[in-house]
Amino acid sequence: MVELSSNLLLVAFFIYIAAMVVFSLALYHENKQNKQKEKKWGWIAFSLALTGFLSQLGYFLIRWSVAGHAPVSNMFEYITFLGMTIIFAFLILYLIYKKSVLGIFTMPIGVVIIAYASVFPSEVSPLIPALQSYWLQIHVITTAIGQGILGIGFIAGLIYLIRVVDQTKRSKQTFWLESIVFAITCAVGIAVTVGIFSANQYSVTFNWVNELDVEAQLEYELPAIVGPYEGELISSDQESFGPLFKTPGWMNGVEAPRKFNTFLWSIFSGALLYLTLRLVLRKRISAAIKPFVKNISPQLFDEVSYRAIIIGFPVFTLGGLVFAMIWAQIAWTRFWGWDPKEVWALITFLFYAAYLHLRLSKGWHGERSAWLLVIGFAIIMFNLLVVNLIIAGLHSYA
Repeated sequence: MVELSSNLLLVAFFIYIAAMVVFSLALYHENKQNKQKEKKWGWIAFSLALTGFLSQLGYFLIRWSVAGHAPVSNMFEYITFLGMTIIFAFLILYLIYKKSVLGIFTMPIGVVIIAYASVFPSEVSPLIPALQSYWLQIHVITTAIGQGILGIGFIAGLIYLIRVVDQTKRSKQTFWLESIVFAITCAVGIAVTVGIFSANQYSVTFNWVNELDVEAQLEYELPAIVGPYEGELISSDQESFGPLFKTPGWMNGVEAPRKFNTFLWSIFSGALLYLTLRLVLRKRISAAIKPFVKNISPQLFDEVSYRAIIIGFPVFTLGGLVFAMIWAQIAWTRFWGWDPKEVWALITFLFYAAYLHLRLSKGWHGERSAWLLVIGFAIIMFNLLVVNLIIAGLHSYA
């Protein structure tokens, strides 16, 4: 059953790629003002996206059945579920607006998220005692749904920015747009890198003193650019060139040295992929994308992004704060403890509350609104990746 679940996730991965291609055909006919063919290919692409979502939903439900709990208890499970919620939010918005360009941007995000999730261990494992509560599925699932809808707001905002930012000259706007593209290439790069080294069964092991001040062994699946603080290399399946330096002593999250090493590899592989694309395209990647969105209405995508936020914000608030505090009271006999994850959930809430205030009271529409959504999603990603993987806390995913 676990293998069937994994196969369904893989099927969803390839269906999302196919849907992206077909959405591109629909956009081509939209730009040619061929309404009949645009509508035809748009519905075919939507059907593919829906099929991919149902396949991913099958993965989720089968894994839930096998594990005996909602599969959102580790990084692999949470990231794949987050990707599924983004696709789900897109399907709803497509039925409302029927804009193929939204699918062209959303499908690759779904693909990248599944690929990035593969970086983390995917084994089904029993819950630790602290997580054995029905509040796990209530709190985490609601939070992920809220973040997924907020993610669609970011995607619509990104489309808006690519459409309106002047790419004929260098500016702060073009720099930050390229930074977003670079971040996406880093996610793709690390997924490819991990796949290559996993296929070669690469492994290197260190002795170190872990976050609990206990002597332990730490295994890397990638060559060690950075080793554990005061760690010692004890074995390697292949010849290793590292580590080049040590992890800082303050970085004491669960297996933080290994995760920091993976982060550095993502930067290196992402930079290599990005530079390759720049050499091929001979221009900024965002500038190369701009012709595909030249005929979209900026006002429409400003509206799409805003609607996503007014739906996603209360859902996130309910899951990330209200349900979280109820569970905290049950598990730790306190509603709030200033744990790093709690703090960043509060920061996320305050940021999107400020976004809505600025938009409704101060008239921050258009480009300023879109840049705020980019910052908001960056906060969500920081909370998901940096807080979970590097900063120690009660909420850190193992």
